[in-house]
Amino acid sequence: MSAAPHDGGAPQRARRVRAVIVEDEPIARDNLREYAAGVAWLDLVGEAAHGAEAIRLIDSLKPDLVFLDVQLPEISGLEVARRIRHAPQIVFTTAFDRYALAAFEIGALDYLLKPFGRERFRAMLARVRRRLDGAAEPAPERARAAFGTPLRRLFARTRAGIVPIAVEGILHVRARGDFIEVHSAAGVYLMHMSLGELAARLDPEQFRQVHRSALVNLEAVERMRPFDQRRLTIRLKNGTEIVASRTASEGLRRLVR
Repeated sequence: MSAAPHDGGAPQRARRVRAVIVEDEPIARDNLREYAAGVAWLDLVGEAAHGAEAIRLIDSLKPDLVFLDVQLPEISGLEVARRIRHAPQIVFTTAFDRYALAAFEIGALDYLLKPFGRERFRAMLARVRRRLDGAAEPAPERARAAFGTPLRRLFARTRAGIVPIAVEGILHVRARGDFIEVHSAAGVYLMHMSLGELAARLDPEQFRQVHRSALVNLEAVERMRPFDQRRLTIRLKNGTEIVASRTASEGLRRLVR
């Protein structure tokens, strides 16, 4: 028997989830409260409208889940997520997609772009339920589910603060263990995310993963030449050379047929 429409896809005897809303806009706060009220396994235990207040509330109540607006008075939602001692599941809410990878980088479960409706809220809750039940989705799948359009910029943390990186300025990206190394016209940046997560949010017509540890901007390619019988060497306009895998090389050859 299928779950009732209002229960967020959770089984009837699923453990209850304690949630906090952090949102400075009264209308957005009312919408979240209304959507959550119809979910049998979800208990709203607190609300905050400011960043500092949110930190105190989350560390005090220790909720399982936080609906966290990115743009807050005093302290941003991203900074709230970094400062709290408690570690709840976090769903960011905002009207701007430019914070997308920064949110996923610090472990967000999902990202609701305003305005969102009840169906999008329910889809998010289904992912929350799977995560809390120990069946988390891979980061690229969460990213694809949360966004419908390619990213236009990334945000990298540096010693000087958070730096925006225009996607069109990216030359190539390399995997470095648990990190990626983004080579752009503005410099080289290390970001804590997977290559697959980034690839899932870039325009596939412009960016190609040419190896399990390398992704290139096709607009930055100067030329391609054979490396051996099956593989191609890609030379970028800045002189960087990358050997594509056999599968990727076949795909690249099809572009010029």
